[in-house]
Order: sequence, then C-alpha cells, then structure tokens
Amino acid sequence: MILIAVSGGIDSMCLAEKARLGGGPFAIAHCNFGLRGAESDGDEAFVREWASANGITCHVKRFETEDYAREHGISIEMAARELRYRWFGELCRENGYEALAVAHNANDNAETLMLNLLRGTGLRGITGMRPYGTIPVPEYADIPLIRPLLSNTREELEAFASEAGLSWREDSTNAENGFKRNKIRNQVFPLFAEINPSFVQTLNRDMLRISQEMAELLRPSEEEHHCCHGGGHEGGCGGHGEGGCCHHHDEGPAQKVYTMSEEPWDGSEPVKQPEGELILDADRAGAFEESRWQSGDWIKPLGAPGKKKLQDWFTDHHIPADDKTFIPLLRSADDPSHILAIVPYCIDNSVRVTASTRRIIRIRPQIEEK
Repeated sequence: MILIAVSGGIDSMCLAEKARLGGGPFAIAHCNFGLRGAESDGDEAFVREWASANGITCHVKRFETEDYAREHGISIEMAARELRYRWFGELCRENGYEALAVAHNANDNAETLMLNLLRGTGLRGITGMRPYGTIPVPEYADIPLIRPLLSNTREELEAFASEAGLSWREDSTNAENGFKRNKIRNQVFPLFAEINPSFVQTLNRDMLRISQEMAELLRPSEEEHHCCHGGGHEGGCGGHGEGGCCHHHDEGPAQKVYTMSEEPWDGSEPVKQPEGELILDADRAGAFEESRWQSGDWIKPLGAPGKKKLQDWFTDHHIPADDKTFIPLLRSADDPSHILAIVPYCIDNSVRVTASTRRIIRIRPQIEEK
C-alpha cells in the first residue's frame, strides 16, 4: 500500500484519480501549511471531501510553517519541504506504507532544471528529478519515493482531468511572479514555447540522455563491479573486513553509494533488520557477486511467504520498469538466479541473522536525494 501526497491541485488530483482507477490500495496525505488563510482551509476541506466520497483513508496535518521557518532561519519554501517530507516519512513508518508517491510532472522537472542552471550547478543538477528515489530525510531514507507522473506534461494532465471530469483547487499564489519558479513558469516558458512548442519534452529527453551518459561514465570497471565473498575473501575486492568497501552504483540519473563490511556477531543486537541498512549472515550467504536484474531472478523476501520473481517484487513495490536495471543485487554464486539481497531494500530469508550467526555482512546505503 502506498501513500500519495495530495495538495488538491490538478497534478496531485490526477495522481490520486489515476490510483483510484487503477484499483490498487492507497491512502492520501494533505498538508495544511496555513500560509493562505481561508484558501488553505478550503484546500483541506476539498481533499477531505474527495477522500470521503471515494472511501480513501486521508491523513491531514496543520503546520506552523512561518514559525518553523523563523526558528530555523530558512525560507518558507524550504520549511514547507522539510515539514512535509518528515511527516510523510512518519506516516509511512507508522502505517506500514511501502512508498510515498508525489505528483511532480515533466513541467516541474523542466522548471527545476532552469532554476539549477540559473543558480549554478553540476552534473547532478542538470539530470533533473528521478522517477524513483527515497524520502529526502535521513531517518526515512529507506522509504521509496516515486514520481509516477514525471513523464507527463502539464497539458497532458489537464486533458486527463477534463476527460475524467475531475475537480481541483487552484493555488492563487501560482499567478504571482515574486517566486523564481513562478517567474520561469509564467514568463519564460511561454517564450520557449514560441520557439519550440515541445520544449518541455525536449528538455526532459535531454536530462534523461545526460543521466544515462553520466551513468556510463561512472559505472565501475568489470573488476570493480563484481565483488565476490566467501572462502577467506581470496580474489575478492579486498574491502570486506574492518574498513569495508565503498561501492558506486548508478541509480538512474544519480549514483547510489553504499558500504559493505564483514563484522563479528555475538547476538547482542536485535535480529531484526536495523533501520536504513541491511545485515545478512555471512556464512549462510557463502559466495556471491554484485549484479543487476536479469529475467528469471527470484528471491524469498525476509518475512514474506514463499519465493517471488524479482519482476513481481519490483511491480509490488511500484518500481518503474526503466529503474529496475539500476538497482544493485547480491547474486548467489551457487544459483545465479537466486538473489540474496536487493540493496538497500530487503534480504533473502535464507541469509537472515539467527541465534547461531557468528559473522554478518552489513550494508549501509548512502543515498543522496535531490
């Protein structure tokens, strides 16, 4: 079950309606930042009414956004971002939601690119948003964040809303050009459209192409990419041990970095998987190699009944088809189709830590979210 962030605007209402039509289980969450008085309260009432009419669980929270911004010495925009993502993470953790979905679209992505270029940026800033990442709060960085509408333009969403007879709320501040993003959206983009009516799609294709080329440049060599474990680590990467080793994996537009180390285990910590990392029994794992998804791969997820094809696992966890090839896997050397870990999400039941475990492999992912 996923959690969808719904503001009441056209983008998030399209996302919620598409989810409703899809028939899968989901809940929604609405933030009332109290910045627009009665208009903010009207947005909240609208979202509550839609959820009630459709039998959807609706979480609502009101924030003292201006006070938070003043106390932390940050902008209102940044305060709202911090408050909402932290609350979304709390909701996912407390209610067992598997992922957070947000309604960023192709126009949002193009606007972000322009903002990054104008203030100065590097390679990551010109690759745009990712369709799949994690909640950008350290304590909730193990919770997936998905952007199902990222390939849709605002015009396409408007057409869908019209055809579906969908209602939504307009944020009056979107027409104000005091904000840099609004100035780009309302004044610059219309000029771009005169030059190239498909400029939004063009910019999004460019960002995707740059991210793919960046991934190729950053991909480890074959020698670095495979890291075999077992048998005293002969021929391995030399990093399992006290210091561990650092692994770089491209995850769509950005790299995923994590450390893998072998440690003694005396059972002093709980057997349950720690938050934000994976641990597995080193002896049960035996020899393995780092790899990527291949057709026929399977896993017996910890805590879940039976064997599951990785393709089905990706579908269950709402991972876009284009992203599954970027996710690092630990593949058993004994059975190449048997996946021991999906980094940084879950491990196979066969390598779980038990009372008899004496050595573990600990994987600590470090994911940087834009």
